[in-house]
Amino acid sequence: MLRALFSRRWLLANLIVLAALAVLVRLGIWQLDRLEWRRAHNIRVQENQQAPPLQLDAAALEARALDADFYDMEFRSVVVTGKYLTDDEIVLRNQVWGDEFGTQLGVKLFTPLLIPGTDSAILVERGWIPDAHAANPVRQAYAVDGAVTVEGWLRRAETDFNINLNPDPTLAPGESRLDAWNHLDLARLDAQTEVDLLPVYLQRAPDEPQSSPPFQLQPSYDLGEGPHLGYAIQWFIFAAVLALGYPIYVQRQEADRQSNTE
Repeated sequence: MLRALFSRRWLLANLIVLAALAVLVRLGIWQLDRLEWRRAHNIRVQENQQAPPLQLDAAALEARALDADFYDMEFRSVVVTGKYLTDDEIVLRNQVWGDEFGTQLGVKLFTPLLIPGTDSAILVERGWIPDAHAANPVRQAYAVDGAVTVEGWLRRAETDFNINLNPDPTLAPGESRLDAWNHLDLARLDAQTEVDLLPVYLQRAPDEPQSSPPFQLQPSYDLGEGPHLGYAIQWFIFAAVLALGYPIYVQRQEADRQSNTE
């Protein structure tokens, strides 16, 4: 069988099978890498959730000047005092709020919060409001003047995770900013905001009880390991079946060929 397997007759098939084996094994290794990344990410999220609240002020920004530090701090509890920049707030379309009375379509209200002593602001997810209140000047009813203290969790924008999102439209001639967005894109928002936006946003902690909008949600995060281990085993099984089955297939084909020539 080995002589037949390495004969010129099977050269092209051998090359195809070897390439397929390489792809299957690489897919299995890739899934294992994804599993290790997920485990490390989950550990970091748990550590951030258990850490004491971070006082986000000028001193904290100076000590954490690298943007990467904020990415590693996702789901960290934060307390920040500042002033809402209502003129720079935006809404996120197509957001659903549900309670015992059913579900309603609306928007999420996001307002930059200027951090005293800096030229930086953090975008605050203030919560869900009805669709009828989304446009200015109606939503000015939710404006808050003066200094406020906000507690919540650092979050990354959805555009950091999914590059296949349909982009928001570009500005029309004469427009200087977008007011209603399909996706939270902090890089684009920073370009239309008078101050510098931090590369993460703050999801405000829910008030108790919540009797009127904006309504906030408690963040949830799946700390499971996902299907990566199962997928890795699946790819390795496919590779093993191919590696063991191909020589048997060659042997049978050669046996049939010899029997037909006798």
